[in-house]
Amino acid sequence: QVQLVESGGGLVQPGGSLRLSCATSGSIFSLYTMGWYRQAPGKSRELVAVTSGGSANYADSVKGRFTISRDNAKNTVYLQVNSLKPEDTAVYYCNAQRGARTSWGQGTQVTVSS
Repeated sequence: QVQLVESGGGLVQPGGSLRLSCATSGSIFSLYTMGWYRQAPGKSRELVAVTSGGSANYADSVKGRFTISRDNAKNTVYLQVNSLKPEDTAVYYCNAQRGARTSWGQGTQVTVSS
């Protein structure tokens, strides 16, 4: 079981940027597929970005604006979020998956508002 702790959320104006971090512990980080999901009020949780084996995939709504990266030495995955829009407002969750095992962080709130 891997433990996940997100940080870096906050209130930002449209067009602004944030870097979300997800620190992990408890297992071999490099073996996990790491992802960021988000859930807006009244909506289902959706995949934002995922990285595994050096590759990354993104939701169409964030392509070109968000970048997922990982530092295996620090057991941390990041989500750089640029050109933020009000519709990006959500709780962002970190996810770790290996086979049938999956773990979630507690989430970090991102609010985009002027």
